[in-house]
Amino acid sequence: MKKIFAIAIAAIAIVACTGQKKAEVEQTKAQQLLSRLDSLQKRGIMFGHQDDPMYGLTWEYDKDSSDVKNVCGDYPAIMGFDLGGIEMGDKKNLDSVPFTRMTEEVKNHYRRGGIITLSWHPRNPVTTIDGGGWAGQKFPEGTAWDVTDSAVVKKILPGGEFHEKFEGWMQRVSDFLATLTDDNGQKIPIIFRPWHENSGSWFWWGEKLCTVEEYKALWNMLQDKLKADGFDNLVWSYSPGMQDNLTAERLMDRYPGDNRVDMLGLDGYQWTPEEKDKFIERGKQNLTVLCEVAKAHNLIPALTECGMKNLTEPTWWTSTLLPTVEGFPISYLLVWRNYKDEWFGPSPSKPDAQYFKDFYANDKILFSKDIK
Repeated sequence: MKKIFAIAIAAIAIVACTGQKKAEVEQTKAQQLLSRLDSLQKRGIMFGHQDDPMYGLTWEYDKDSSDVKNVCGDYPAIMGFDLGGIEMGDKKNLDSVPFTRMTEEVKNHYRRGGIITLSWHPRNPVTTIDGGGWAGQKFPEGTAWDVTDSAVVKKILPGGEFHEKFEGWMQRVSDFLATLTDDNGQKIPIIFRPWHENSGSWFWWGEKLCTVEEYKALWNMLQDKLKADGFDNLVWSYSPGMQDNLTAERLMDRYPGDNRVDMLGLDGYQWTPEEKDKFIERGKQNLTVLCEVAKAHNLIPALTECGMKNLTEPTWWTSTLLPTVEGFPISYLLVWRNYKDEWFGPSPSKPDAQYFKDFYANDKILFSKDIK
Protein backbone atom coordinates (compact mmCIF):
# COMPACT_ATOMS: atom_id res chain seq x y z
CA MET A 1 0.00 0.00 0.00
CA LYS A 2 2.84 2.38 0.90
CA LYS A 3 4.49 1.64 -2.46
CA ILE A 4 1.27 2.39 -4.36
CA PHE A 5 0.85 5.63 -2.37
CA ALA A 6 4.42 6.66 -3.11
CA ILE A 7 3.95 5.99 -6.81
CA ALA A 8 0.76 8.07 -6.79
CA ILE A 9 2.49 10.98 -5.08
CA ALA A 10 5.36 10.79 -7.57
CA ALA A 11 2.92 10.80 -10.47
CA ILE A 12 1.15 13.87 -9.11
CA ALA A 13 4.51 15.62 -8.68
CA ILE A 14 5.50 14.82 -12.27
CA VAL A 15 2.19 16.09 -13.62
CA ALA A 16 2.49 19.27 -11.54
CA CYS A 17 6.06 19.86 -12.70
CA THR A 18 5.16 19.16 -16.31
CA GLY A 19 2.19 21.50 -16.07
CA GLN A 20 4.40 24.25 -14.64
CA LYS A 21 6.96 23.88 -17.44
CA LYS A 22 4.16 23.86 -20.02
CA ALA A 23 2.76 27.08 -18.54
CA GLU A 24 6.21 28.66 -18.75
CA VAL A 25 6.58 27.57 -22.37
CA GLU A 26 3.14 28.95 -23.23
CA GLN A 27 3.95 32.40 -21.88
CA THR A 28 4.25 35.03 -24.60
CA LYS A 29 7.56 36.85 -25.01
CA ALA A 30 5.95 39.92 -23.46
CA GLN A 31 4.82 37.92 -20.42
CA GLN A 32 8.30 36.47 -20.05
CA LEU A 33 9.82 39.95 -20.14
CA LEU A 34 7.30 41.24 -17.61
CA SER A 35 8.19 38.37 -15.26
CA ARG A 36 11.86 39.21 -15.67
CA LEU A 37 11.26 42.91 -15.06
CA ASP A 38 9.29 42.07 -11.92
CA SER A 39 12.16 39.92 -10.63
CA LEU A 40 14.86 42.47 -11.45
CA GLN A 41 12.81 45.26 -9.89
CA LYS A 42 13.32 43.62 -6.51
CA ARG A 43 17.11 43.84 -6.94
CA GLY A 44 17.46 47.46 -7.98
CA ILE A 45 17.07 50.05 -10.74
CA MET A 46 18.39 49.23 -14.20
CA PHE A 47 20.35 51.93 -16.02
CA GLY A 48 19.43 52.70 -19.62
CA HIS A 49 20.87 54.89 -22.38
CA GLN A 50 19.37 55.96 -25.72
CA ASP A 51 21.33 55.02 -28.88
CA ASP A 52 24.16 53.78 -26.66
CA PRO A 53 26.08 51.62 -29.20
CA MET A 54 25.49 53.94 -32.16
CA TYR A 55 27.59 57.02 -31.43
CA GLY A 56 29.16 59.06 -28.64
CA LEU A 57 30.77 62.44 -28.15
CA THR A 58 33.99 61.49 -29.99
CA TRP A 59 32.97 58.57 -32.26
CA GLU A 60 30.28 57.27 -34.61
CA TYR A 61 29.30 53.67 -35.35
CA ASP A 62 32.51 52.07 -34.08
CA LYS A 63 32.11 48.34 -33.54
CA ASP A 64 31.37 47.32 -29.92
CA SER A 65 31.73 50.90 -28.67
CA SER A 66 29.67 52.69 -26.05
CA ASP A 67 30.32 55.85 -24.04
CA VAL A 68 28.87 54.10 -21.01
CA LYS A 69 31.11 51.05 -21.45
CA ASN A 70 34.13 53.25 -22.17
CA VAL A 71 33.61 54.94 -18.79
CA CYS A 72 32.67 52.06 -16.48
CA GLY A 73 33.56 48.90 -18.39
CA ASP A 74 29.97 47.72 -18.76
CA TYR A 75 27.03 48.25 -21.11
CA PRO A 76 23.72 49.69 -19.90
CA ALA A 77 21.13 47.13 -18.85
CA ILE A 78 18.56 48.92 -21.05
CA MET A 79 19.15 50.32 -24.52
CA GLY A 80 16.67 52.64 -26.19
CA PHE A 81 16.17 53.26 -29.91
CA ASP A 82 13.64 55.32 -31.90
CA LEU A 83 11.61 54.34 -34.96
CA GLY A 84 10.99 57.87 -36.23
CA GLY A 85 11.41 57.82 -40.01
CA ILE A 86 10.44 54.17 -40.51
CA GLU A 87 6.94 55.37 -41.42
CA MET A 88 8.38 57.10 -44.49
CA GLY A 89 10.37 54.10 -45.64
CA ASP A 90 13.58 55.97 -44.77
CA LYS A 91 16.82 54.01 -44.46
CA LYS A 92 17.83 56.06 -41.39
CA ASN A 93 15.80 57.24 -38.42
CA LEU A 94 15.28 60.84 -37.37
CA ASP A 95 18.67 60.78 -35.58
CA SER A 96 20.44 59.39 -38.67
CA VAL A 97 20.71 55.84 -37.29
CA PRO A 98 20.49 53.25 -40.11
CA PHE A 99 17.60 50.91 -39.41
CA THR A 100 19.74 47.95 -40.46
CA ARG A 101 22.24 48.92 -37.76
CA MET A 102 19.40 49.29 -35.27
CA THR A 103 18.27 45.74 -35.98
CA GLU A 104 21.85 44.54 -35.54
CA GLU A 105 22.34 46.31 -32.20
CA VAL A 106 18.97 45.15 -30.84
CA LYS A 107 20.07 41.58 -31.53
CA ASN A 108 23.53 42.20 -30.04
CA HIS A 109 22.10 43.60 -26.82
CA TYR A 110 19.60 40.78 -26.51
CA ARG A 111 22.43 38.25 -26.92
CA ARG A 112 24.33 39.82 -24.03
CA GLY A 113 21.23 39.55 -21.86
CA GLY A 114 20.15 43.17 -22.14
CA ILE A 115 16.66 44.67 -22.49
CA ILE A 116 15.49 46.90 -25.36
CA THR A 117 12.96 49.72 -25.41
CA LEU A 118 11.63 51.40 -28.56
CA SER A 119 9.95 54.79 -28.92
CA TRP A 120 8.40 56.25 -32.07
CA HIS A 121 8.40 59.90 -33.12
CA PRO A 122 6.52 59.68 -36.43
CA ARG A 123 6.41 62.69 -38.70
CA ASN A 124 3.24 64.71 -38.95
CA PRO A 125 1.06 62.71 -41.38
CA VAL A 126 -0.95 65.79 -42.34
CA THR A 127 1.92 68.16 -43.18
CA THR A 128 4.45 65.62 -44.50
CA ILE A 129 4.53 65.13 -48.26
CA ASP A 130 3.45 61.63 -49.34
CA GLY A 131 6.48 61.11 -51.53
CA GLY A 132 8.93 61.75 -48.71
CA GLY A 133 10.40 64.79 -47.03
CA TRP A 134 8.61 67.62 -45.30
CA ALA A 135 6.11 70.16 -46.53
CA GLY A 136 8.67 72.87 -45.78
CA GLN A 137 12.35 73.33 -45.00
CA LYS A 138 12.23 74.79 -41.50
CA PHE A 139 12.38 72.47 -38.50
CA PRO A 140 10.06 71.31 -37.07
CA GLU A 141 7.60 71.61 -39.94
CA GLY A 142 6.48 68.13 -40.94
CA THR A 143 8.09 66.43 -37.91
CA ALA A 144 6.59 64.98 -34.74
CA TRP A 145 7.03 68.46 -33.24
CA ASP A 146 4.88 70.13 -35.91
CA VAL A 147 1.72 71.19 -34.07
CA THR A 148 0.47 73.68 -36.64
CA ASP A 149 -2.57 71.48 -37.30
CA SER A 150 -4.55 70.91 -34.12
CA ALA A 151 -6.55 67.95 -35.42
CA VAL A 152 -3.93 65.48 -36.70
CA VAL A 153 -5.06 62.64 -34.44
CA LYS A 154 -8.69 63.05 -35.47
CA LYS A 155 -7.68 63.05 -39.15
CA ILE A 156 -5.79 59.73 -38.93
CA LEU A 157 -8.37 57.79 -36.95
CA PRO A 158 -10.86 55.58 -38.84
CA GLY A 159 -13.06 57.81 -40.96
CA GLY A 160 -10.47 60.58 -41.10
CA GLU A 161 -9.08 61.84 -44.41
CA PHE A 162 -5.53 60.66 -43.55
CA HIS A 163 -6.47 57.29 -42.05
CA GLU A 164 -5.46 55.22 -45.07
CA LYS A 165 -2.11 56.99 -45.20
CA PHE A 166 -1.47 56.28 -41.54
CA GLU A 167 -2.43 52.65 -41.99
CA GLY A 168 0.51 52.43 -44.38
CA TRP A 169 2.75 54.03 -41.77
CA MET A 170 1.70 51.50 -39.14
CA GLN A 171 2.40 48.70 -41.59
CA ARG A 172 5.99 49.92 -41.97
CA VAL A 173 6.39 49.82 -38.19
CA SER A 174 5.07 46.26 -38.27
CA ASP A 175 7.46 45.30 -41.06
CA PHE A 176 10.44 46.62 -39.10
CA LEU A 177 9.44 44.93 -35.85
CA ALA A 178 9.39 41.66 -37.78
CA THR A 179 13.16 42.00 -38.30
CA LEU A 180 13.83 41.93 -34.53
CA THR A 181 14.34 38.21 -33.97
CA ASP A 182 16.89 36.20 -32.01
CA ASP A 183 19.31 33.58 -33.37
CA ASN A 184 16.51 31.01 -33.35
CA GLY A 185 14.15 33.20 -35.33
CA GLN A 186 11.98 33.99 -32.29
CA LYS A 187 10.65 37.49 -31.67
CA ILE A 188 12.78 39.53 -29.27
CA PRO A 189 10.77 40.96 -26.34
CA ILE A 190 10.58 44.76 -26.50
CA ILE A 191 9.36 47.54 -24.20
CA PHE A 192 7.34 49.67 -26.64
CA ARG A 193 6.65 53.30 -25.67
CA PRO A 194 4.56 55.11 -28.31
CA TRP A 195 2.72 58.42 -27.95
CA HIS A 196 4.79 59.44 -24.94
CA GLU A 197 4.86 62.81 -23.14
CA ASN A 198 1.22 63.20 -24.14
CA SER A 199 0.62 65.41 -21.09
CA GLY A 200 2.48 68.17 -22.92
CA SER A 201 1.62 69.68 -26.28
CA TRP A 202 4.92 69.71 -28.16
CA PHE A 203 4.03 66.58 -30.18
CA TRP A 204 1.07 66.38 -32.56
CA TRP A 205 -0.55 63.82 -30.22
CA GLY A 206 -0.27 66.13 -27.18
CA GLU A 207 -3.14 66.92 -24.84
CA LYS A 208 -4.10 70.26 -26.42
CA LEU A 209 -4.19 68.70 -29.88
CA CYS A 210 -6.61 65.84 -29.29
CA THR A 211 -9.36 64.87 -26.88
CA VAL A 212 -8.97 62.14 -24.28
CA GLU A 213 -11.13 59.85 -26.40
CA GLU A 214 -9.09 60.59 -29.54
CA TYR A 215 -5.82 59.87 -27.75
CA LYS A 216 -7.09 56.54 -26.45
CA ALA A 217 -8.38 55.66 -29.92
CA LEU A 218 -4.93 56.46 -31.35
CA TRP A 219 -3.27 54.16 -28.80
CA ASN A 220 -5.81 51.40 -29.44
CA MET A 221 -5.50 51.68 -33.21
CA LEU A 222 -1.74 51.11 -33.18
CA GLN A 223 -1.93 48.40 -30.52
CA ASP A 224 -4.73 46.53 -32.28
CA LYS A 225 -2.79 46.63 -35.55
CA LEU A 226 0.41 45.22 -34.05
CA LYS A 227 -1.38 42.58 -32.00
CA ALA A 228 -3.30 41.50 -35.10
CA ASP A 229 0.07 41.13 -36.86
CA GLY A 230 1.20 38.70 -34.16
CA PHE A 231 3.44 40.91 -32.02
CA ASP A 232 2.83 39.33 -28.63
CA ASN A 233 6.40 40.28 -27.68
CA LEU A 234 5.63 43.94 -26.90
CA VAL A 235 5.42 45.28 -23.35
CA TRP A 236 3.37 48.48 -23.70
CA SER A 237 4.55 51.48 -21.69
CA TYR A 238 2.32 54.50 -21.06
CA SER A 239 4.63 57.42 -20.30
CA PRO A 240 3.41 61.01 -19.75
CA GLY A 241 5.81 63.75 -18.70
CA MET A 242 6.73 64.81 -15.17
CA GLN A 243 4.61 67.65 -13.82
CA ASP A 244 4.54 69.96 -10.83
CA ASN A 245 2.32 68.63 -8.02
CA LEU A 246 1.39 65.51 -9.97
CA THR A 247 -1.76 63.70 -8.83
CA ALA A 248 -2.95 60.18 -9.58
CA GLU A 249 -5.89 61.61 -11.53
CA ARG A 250 -3.60 63.77 -13.63
CA LEU A 251 -1.17 60.91 -14.29
CA MET A 252 -3.99 58.68 -15.51
CA ASP A 253 -5.90 61.37 -17.41
CA ARG A 254 -5.44 59.67 -20.81
CA TYR A 255 -4.58 56.18 -19.61
CA PRO A 256 -5.80 53.64 -22.19
CA GLY A 257 -6.80 51.02 -19.60
CA ASP A 258 -5.36 48.14 -17.58
CA ASN A 259 -6.02 45.72 -20.42
CA ARG A 260 -3.86 47.82 -22.75
CA VAL A 261 -0.89 48.92 -20.63
CA ASP A 262 1.89 46.90 -18.96
CA MET A 263 4.24 49.61 -17.69
CA LEU A 264 3.68 53.08 -16.27
CA GLY A 265 6.46 55.59 -16.90
CA LEU A 266 7.39 59.24 -16.58
CA ASP A 267 9.77 61.42 -18.62
CA GLY A 268 11.57 64.27 -16.86
CA TYR A 269 14.72 66.34 -17.35
CA GLN A 270 16.94 68.89 -15.63
CA TRP A 271 18.06 71.54 -18.10
CA THR A 272 20.24 73.87 -15.99
CA PRO A 273 22.27 73.64 -12.75
CA GLU A 274 19.85 76.10 -11.13
CA GLU A 275 17.04 73.55 -11.45
CA LYS A 276 18.74 70.97 -9.21
CA ASP A 277 16.57 71.40 -6.11
CA LYS A 278 13.41 71.58 -8.21
CA PHE A 279 14.37 68.45 -10.14
CA ILE A 280 14.92 66.47 -6.94
CA GLU A 281 11.76 67.75 -5.26
CA ARG A 282 9.55 67.25 -8.30
CA GLY A 283 11.18 63.91 -9.10
CA LYS A 284 10.51 62.48 -5.65
CA GLN A 285 6.94 63.78 -5.61
CA ASN A 286 6.23 62.42 -9.10
CA LEU A 287 7.85 59.05 -8.40
CA THR A 288 5.81 58.69 -5.21
CA VAL A 289 2.60 59.08 -7.21
CA LEU A 290 3.91 56.91 -10.05
CA CYS A 291 4.79 53.98 -7.79
CA GLU A 292 1.54 54.18 -5.82
CA VAL A 293 -0.58 54.19 -8.98
CA ALA A 294 1.50 51.46 -10.62
CA LYS A 295 1.02 49.22 -7.59
CA ALA A 296 -2.73 49.85 -7.55
CA HIS A 297 -3.00 48.91 -11.24
CA ASN A 298 -0.50 46.03 -11.13
CA LEU A 299 1.88 47.85 -13.48
CA ILE A 300 5.67 48.08 -13.48
CA PRO A 301 6.86 51.69 -12.90
CA ALA A 302 9.87 53.24 -14.63
CA LEU A 303 11.60 56.58 -15.25
CA THR A 304 11.37 56.12 -18.99
CA GLU A 305 13.37 59.25 -19.90
CA CYS A 306 15.55 61.51 -17.80
CA GLY A 307 18.85 63.36 -17.77
CA MET A 308 20.66 66.64 -17.35
CA LYS A 309 21.50 68.47 -20.55
CA ASN A 310 25.27 68.44 -21.19
CA LEU A 311 25.91 67.50 -17.55
CA THR A 312 27.05 70.99 -16.63
CA GLU A 313 26.94 69.77 -13.03
CA PRO A 314 29.60 66.98 -13.19
CA THR A 315 28.49 65.42 -9.88
CA TRP A 316 24.92 65.06 -11.17
CA TRP A 317 24.95 61.25 -11.16
CA THR A 318 25.57 61.00 -7.42
CA SER A 319 24.45 64.40 -6.11
CA THR A 320 21.14 64.70 -7.98
CA LEU A 321 19.99 61.60 -9.87
CA LEU A 322 20.78 59.05 -7.18
CA PRO A 323 19.09 60.97 -4.34
CA THR A 324 16.04 61.44 -6.58
CA VAL A 325 15.46 57.79 -7.44
CA GLU A 326 16.86 55.81 -4.51
CA GLY A 327 14.24 54.10 -2.41
CA PHE A 328 11.67 54.00 -5.22
CA PRO A 329 10.81 50.57 -6.69
CA ILE A 330 11.16 51.65 -10.32
CA SER A 331 12.27 49.11 -12.88
CA TYR A 332 14.70 51.34 -14.75
CA LEU A 333 15.76 54.84 -15.65
CA LEU A 334 16.89 55.82 -19.14
CA VAL A 335 18.99 58.87 -19.99
CA TRP A 336 18.80 60.30 -23.48
CA ARG A 337 21.42 60.08 -26.18
CA ASN A 338 24.96 61.42 -26.41
CA TYR A 339 25.20 63.77 -29.36
CA LYS A 340 27.96 66.23 -30.15
CA ASP A 341 26.10 69.37 -29.06
CA GLU A 342 23.50 67.91 -26.68
CA TRP A 343 24.26 64.90 -24.50
CA PHE A 344 22.84 63.24 -21.39
CA GLY A 345 25.01 60.18 -20.77
CA PRO A 346 28.59 59.89 -19.45
CA SER A 347 31.66 60.20 -21.65
CA PRO A 348 35.35 59.50 -20.94
CA SER A 349 36.11 62.96 -22.30
CA LYS A 350 33.96 64.81 -19.75
CA PRO A 351 34.46 65.63 -16.04
CA ASP A 352 31.32 63.75 -14.97
CA ALA A 353 32.98 60.40 -15.84
CA GLN A 354 34.53 59.90 -12.39
CA TYR A 355 31.18 60.49 -10.68
CA PHE A 356 29.49 58.09 -13.09
CA LYS A 357 31.91 55.41 -11.93
CA ASP A 358 30.68 56.00 -8.37
CA PHE A 359 27.12 55.77 -9.65
CA TYR A 360 27.99 52.49 -11.40
CA ALA A 361 29.46 51.09 -8.17
CA ASN A 362 26.17 51.48 -6.31
CA ASP A 363 24.74 48.00 -5.64
CA LYS A 364 21.20 49.14 -6.38
CA ILE A 365 21.98 50.46 -9.87
CA LEU A 366 22.03 47.58 -12.35
CA PHE A 367 23.98 47.36 -15.60
CA SER A 368 24.32 44.67 -18.27
CA LYS A 369 26.55 42.34 -16.24
CA ASP A 370 24.16 42.56 -13.27
CA ILE A 371 21.11 41.25 -15.12
CA LYS A 372 22.50 38.33 -17.12
